[in-house]
Amino acid sequence: MKGLIVAIQFLTRLPTPRIAVSDAEFAGSMRWFPAVGLIVGAILAGGAWVGAWIDPWVGALAALLLWIGMTGALHLDGLGDIADASGAAHKDRARMIAVMSDPHVGSFGVVAIALQIAAKLVLLHGAVAEQLWWAIALIPFAARIGPLLWTRMLPPLHAGLAARFAHVIRPVHLAIWAGVLLIACWFAPSLVAAPVAMLAWTSWLRRRIGGISGDGHGAGIELTESTLLLAALIVARMA
Repeated sequence: MKGLIVAIQFLTRLPTPRIAVSDAEFAGSMRWFPAVGLIVGAILAGGAWVGAWIDPWVGALAALLLWIGMTGALHLDGLGDIADASGAAHKDRARMIAVMSDPHVGSFGVVAIALQIAAKLVLLHGAVAEQLWWAIALIPFAARIGPLLWTRMLPPLHAGLAARFAHVIRPVHLAIWAGVLLIACWFAPSLVAAPVAMLAWTSWLRRRIGGISGDGHGAGIELTESTLLLAALIVARMA
């Protein structure tokens, strides 16, 4: 339970008891990331459902504001940094890492964040209009399985956050959450697209960036969430 509290504190701005943790305990909290996604998703779905009583656009906006507010735009920041770093990747590794570590957001990052917010709003509107409450609730959970996979499949890019997470995830942890994801697919079949999205991000990071970082985790979560929202709409239209 301590690991879950630490994961909530790291990934969200939700109120939790303040506790002291060691570096090892902080790193181990990654095993609870998908559980935090379940909490985030439940709140999102609730906000979208309430807002939908007024209008689907209001429901979508409520969900988006909750999404950004609860996470403190943590993952959006990672997306912006990865976009900027990708723009510098053609130069050399040192320059790419320097750009990624720069606290300022460049033009690539601004565009990427703006497009992501717009995409989520439009996709959430479609999901609310189709009343895909289970999908909205479970997508944040599925996306947060990604960091467990990426930390197993990719080397740390530098001595940062991702390096602290390295080696704390074992195959059994992935197997447990994969089993939960399989159950979740019963309620939201479109979640079968989650492994495809995660593996696609793994491949892109390996080719373009060369490894995983905290920014890579955040960007991957954001892009997986948007991909799964789109998948939910496609499945709903095919049904």
